[in-house]
Amino acid sequence: MSGKTVLARAQARRDVADIIDYYAREAGTDVARRFIDALQASYRAIGERPGIGSPRYAHELGLPGLRSRKLARFPYLVFYVERADHIEIWRVLHGQRDIPSWMGDE
Repeated sequence: MSGKTVLARAQARRDVADIIDYYAREAGTDVARRFIDALQASYRAIGERPGIGSPRYAHELGLPGLRSRKLARFPYLVFYVERADHIEIWRVLHGQRDIPSWMGDE
């Protein structure tokens, strides 16, 4: 099954780099690699079925089209918007954060 291309914004790439650095430092490279694998699987699933994510924060933040999907085995949410020809990843944030304040700049 082919899907839409998934493209991460600069802030999402920074989020991911920070998370990988944290896991590598605090839990080891094996855990960091498992995070990367889970993130890639989530990106593939989103690209194949963009409607899979929850629109919860779209309503809370007044950002039409914003969806989120939880990563398997990790406490992170991937925030994205479906465009006509691709999926735009906005942020990758820990689910226990104050999501509205972290997403406020978007």
